[in-house]
Amino acid sequence: MKVLVGVKRVVDFNVNVRVRSDRSGVDTDNVKMSINPFDEVAVEQAVRLKEAGAAAEVIVFSVGPDRAAETIRTALAMGADRGILVQTDQATEPLAVAKVIAALVAREAPRLVLLGKQAIDDDCNQTAQMAAGLLGWPQGTSASALRLAGDVLQVTREVDAGTEELELALPAVVSVDLRLNDPRHASLPSIMKARKKEIASVTPDSLGVDAAPRLSVLEVRPPEERKAGRKVRGVAELASEISAVLEDA
Repeated sequence: MKVLVGVKRVVDFNVNVRVRSDRSGVDTDNVKMSINPFDEVAVEQAVRLKEAGAAAEVIVFSVGPDRAAETIRTALAMGADRGILVQTDQATEPLAVAKVIAALVAREAPRLVLLGKQAIDDDCNQTAQMAAGLLGWPQGTSASALRLAGDVLQVTREVDAGTEELELALPAVVSVDLRLNDPRHASLPSIMKARKKEIASVTPDSLGVDAAPRLSVLEVRPPEERKAGRKVRGVAELASEISAVLEDA
C-alpha cells in the first residue's frame, strides 16, 4: 500500500509573526521556516505504518516555491521514501491543493492520503475535506488515533461531545490532529540519507491543475494591543462595570 502525505512550508511555530508595513501579508524575510506541525504528525504516522509492514511506500508532496524542497527533505529524513515538489510561486488555496492531491492520486495510486488537519499559517482546515470530495473517497478528520485492520481504517476523532469512532473502507483521506503521535527527531545518518532520496519536480499545469488564487487579501492587520486591567473594590463594582459595558454594546 502506498501512502501519500502532504507537507507545507510555514513560519516556524516558535517565531513571533510580524505583519508587513504595507499590511499586504506576513513578513517572511529572514524568518525561520519549518514543516507545518500537523503535517509532521501525518508524516510520522505514515512512517509508522510502513515500519509496521502495513505500507510499502511513503510519498510526501508539497505545493510551493523551490524552497519547499527543504520541507520535503525534512519528511524524507523522518523516513519517507520519496518526494514530489509541485512548484509554484503563487499563493495556493485549499481548493487548488485539493485538486493537486486528486491529480497525484491518479498518478501514484495511493490507498491512503494523510494530511495535517490544518496549516498554522492560514488555519483553513479545508484541504482534506475538499480532496475527499473530489476523489469520492471516505474521510476522517481530526484523527487522534488510527488502526488499520485489512482494508478497513479505524479512526478515532475528537468532537465537541468527546470522541467519535469511524470505520473507513480504503482508499480514504484522513487529516490528523497533534494528539495522534509525537514525531521523531531525524538522526544525522537519516538526514544524510535524505539528501540522496528522490524529489521529483512538477508544476500544477503539468498535472492539469489551475492553481490560480480565487480569493483576494484586502488587508492583514495585527491584533490590537490589550489594554491594561484595573482592580475593582468588590463584586458590586464589578457588576456595575459589566452592566455598563453591556449597555454600550
